[in-house]
Amino acid sequence: MAHSYAEWKDGMAFDLDLQDRKIPVDAVEQFGGRDYGPQPKGLMLSALAGCTAMDVVSLLGKMKVPFDSFKVDIDADLADSHPKVFTAVRVRYLFSGDDEQLIQKKILRAIDLSLNDYCGVAATLKHTAEISYELELNGKLVASGKQGETS
Repeated sequence: MAHSYAEWKDGMAFDLDLQDRKIPVDAVEQFGGRDYGPQPKGLMLSALAGCTAMDVVSLLGKMKVPFDSFKVDIDADLADSHPKVFTAVRVRYLFSGDDEQLIQKKILRAIDLSLNDYCGVAATLKHTAEISYELELNGKLVASGKQGETS
């Protein structure tokens, strides 16, 4: 079971409580906010980044795939009208390390498993957004695809 609550601070600012940790959120100035914290929808993208990154690291550990660095970078498009849901989400997996040809297939398998089987955030977002991905190894784009496609 998951549990969270929002406690009003002032204006449009709230402190979210999740697992006894405070996360400040606020609206943009145009909607009465004062930049107290990030906007809630942005946290959904951060949740996706964390969820899929943890999946991929866990899977690559089990596959014994070494890497030097790893980053997940996400951007998204919002619907023009309310509710302004995400309509397209682009996930970039950025890896650096040695012997990129040896690990590329396994990294793609880990991405596929994360986006299609394990990541609950991706599973939730896919109902309103097309999720696409790119894989970069050592600064070079080597693969791209969409959630639901087999790599």
